[in-house]
Amino acid sequence: MIRVLVFLVLLAFVALGAAWLADHPGEVVLTWQDYRISTPLSVAVAALIGIVTALVIVWSVVRFVFKLPDLVTIASRARRRARGFAAVSRGMVAVGSGDPAAARRHAGDAERWLGREPLTLLLKAQAAQISGDRAGAEAAFNDMLDEPETRVLGLRGLFVEARRKGDLVAARAHAAKAAELAPSVGWANEAVLEFQSAERDWRGALMTLERRAALRLIDRAEARRQRAVLLTADAIDRAEKDPDAALTAVREAVKLAPDLVPAAVLAGRLLARAGKYRKAARILEAAWVRLPHPDIAAAYVEIRSGDSARDRLARAETLARLASDSAESRLMLARAALDAREFARAREALAPLIAERPTLRTCVLMADIEEAEHGETGAVRAWLARASRAPRDPAWLADGVISDTWSPVSPVSGRLDAFVWGTPSEQIAAQHREAQETHRADAVIGDVDERHAAEALPEIVPPAREEPSRELPATAAEARPPSRAAGPDARSEPEPVTVVEPADKSPQPAAPAPPPETGEPAAPERAQASAAPPVPPEEKPSPAPAAPVPQYVTEAAKASARRGISETAAPAQPAENATPRRARRASPVIFPVSRPPDDPGPVTGEDEAGPVRRTIVT
Repeated sequence: MIRVLVFLVLLAFVALGAAWLADHPGEVVLTWQDYRISTPLSVAVAALIGIVTALVIVWSVVRFVFKLPDLVTIASRARRRARGFAAVSRGMVAVGSGDPAAARRHAGDAERWLGREPLTLLLKAQAAQISGDRAGAEAAFNDMLDEPETRVLGLRGLFVEARRKGDLVAARAHAAKAAELAPSVGWANEAVLEFQSAERDWRGALMTLERRAALRLIDRAEARRQRAVLLTADAIDRAEKDPDAALTAVREAVKLAPDLVPAAVLAGRLLARAGKYRKAARILEAAWVRLPHPDIAAAYVEIRSGDSARDRLARAETLARLASDSAESRLMLARAALDAREFARAREALAPLIAERPTLRTCVLMADIEEAEHGETGAVRAWLARASRAPRDPAWLADGVISDTWSPVSPVSGRLDAFVWGTPSEQIAAQHREAQETHRADAVIGDVDERHAAEALPEIVPPAREEPSRELPATAAEARPPSRAAGPDARSEPEPVTVVEPADKSPQPAAPAPPPETGEPAAPERAQASAAPPVPPEEKPSPAPAAPVPQYVTEAAKASARRGISETAAPAQPAENATPRRARRASPVIFPVSRPPDDPGPVTGEDEAGPVRRTIVT
């Protein structure tokens, strides 16, 4: 509409000019040497306009002739780019549909028509990935490092491939380089944080977390929680060497996350060790109100060393009043009453739990009460038999692993703050699905090959795995520690139990039944258990020969070697959790054998010949 109005306005001006010339006639005279040319003004204006138009047409024709080669080149280049982008589009569709042959063909066409375009390199890498050509994928990602706009994408692809091969040193180097080039990239900062946590570099992890929070890559609440976890982990490592610094760190962690049980427990123990019993009691009581936990109960009852059993019982009653309806309060009271030899009080505390569906800890504690009051009787054996079929107690869970103690990182995925307190039968399935989604989200953009997702961290998954089974332990007595009642983390879901024993123990013939107080299994079950053949540990596959890596990777490897870090080091975890001792499901769901904290000896044992595993089944 605007163009039409402009045209009409111009046309009006032309008409006005013609009318003005018609109303004001004149004559134009041109004299040149002996020639004299005279013409009316209107004719002269028309002739001038015609000459200018002719000159413009001639110039346009001459210019077109001279630019014709360039126009032909531009048209050819446009056709090539159109064909190249069409090949990229078809290649992306082939990658998405899982057709490796078509993806490779279209990737070759795109590279021929477009050259080293970013989309061409990405399509080439994805076609190699879905074809299983890891070397080709790495070569494509290395080519991306030469272009500034694709450098971070190439580092992401090399990072994923390095984790799949188990080369954690190279993976960390790629993530650190990406974080340096693009500080706002979330995956690089998260990967660096995980690697620092796996190496127990808590101070470096705190700096990385602060950078992520400053760049708003993580929300404020999650940043506070992760900072509390890192401070708690740092305090645990410093508790023996520098208790003052550990106490400062863990008290800050308690302020940031009051519901973090390990922080409250460690703060209470460190304050009690320093003689500040009132402050320790206040921290433990506040944590107990939020989440009644057996570790809090143990720290509160034993807050002052040297107290008598009756003093500990009085302290347990004080703590139980803060959460009187909790099962942990009743278990704590029953244990303290048993230590004080007040059997009626212990039975009264456990009565509501027995009336419902008693768990393993409840049944074993009742067996201890019966044994302490009446000796080894049929009631003791009945409670132990009932314990073998009792539901599990709450435990620390992370990525399908059940642990006796809390750890700041997951032993499977290396994820920070992965452990939660819950009942295994209710939490395991949800956490397993969450771990699978984490592996999928860790893949490079467009990498649809998920067949090797479980190989992302091969050194982190513990090697001992058993097929799922519904078999029970040899006897119900095995669910009970030899001396005291089961600890807070005891569990008894009927699953196969893998027990690690010294290698020099050979299978023994059936022996007579042990004395009642030892709690050993009967002779037939013991013979059957000892006759089970040892399960050799799984052999780790030899890594494939590494391709040439950038200079910063070798420098990171040297720095890691100086710190004593192996190239295939798994995320660090406490020593007592280093070897899972129970397998519930095939990888990556692993159930370690729980051991009560008051068990006088560890479940696993090693001698010079190495560990030998045997499976106790009936």
